[in-house]
Amino acid sequence: MALIYDAQLSPTKAEMLAGWVPAQPWARGARADGLVLIDAYRFDDPDDLVGVETHLLRTAVGRILQVPVTYRGAPLPGADDGLITTMEHSVLGPRWVYDAVHDPVYAQLLAATIVTGGHEAALQFVPEPVGGPPLPRTRVRGSGGADAPVPEVAQVQVTEQGTLTTVHAGPVRLEVLREPTPEAPGGAQTLTGTWPGQQEPAVLARLLS
Repeated sequence: MALIYDAQLSPTKAEMLAGWVPAQPWARGARADGLVLIDAYRFDDPDDLVGVETHLLRTAVGRILQVPVTYRGAPLPGADDGLITTMEHSVLGPRWVYDAVHDPVYAQLLAATIVTGGHEAALQFVPEPVGGPPLPRTRVRGSGGADAPVPEVAQVQVTEQGTLTTVHAGPVRLEVLREPTPEAPGGAQTLTGTWPGQQEPAVLARLLS
């Protein structure tokens, strides 16, 4: 379960995304003033050390961009190329925010979710909002089965080609689609999802052994 605090952030997540996403080659000219945050989904770090959140953005021309990030309480050694910004969290203190594809915790959780048929983390709000927590709007699901063995990820290497980010993670290769695509039959194991405005499952990531 992922904890969501009622906290003040500086910079805000919207400011962080607007300042970083347009400069990325896979954003293909998206403008900061045209980005709209549709929703986000999270994975749950069982060690409760790293926040793992994936933002879904719509550009001014209607493209959907997938932006996974990790939040850490200290710098991640060897991941300077993936550092997006530092952020002040009014409850948790300073946070180092990374492009999640450079973070082995994200790669481990993504691989585990895909191979075991897992899904997005349940959210626990602190404190709980009046009227109860909002219902999740984005749902993701791995294509595997609950008893499948989970590969161990210790280190990652990242390559970019167009809107496809490839994470080389030990025995597996993960492909993160910066622009989700319609689900295609057969092929690799996948993470698919639906979100507001996307009722049919779209492919968010693939796992190749």
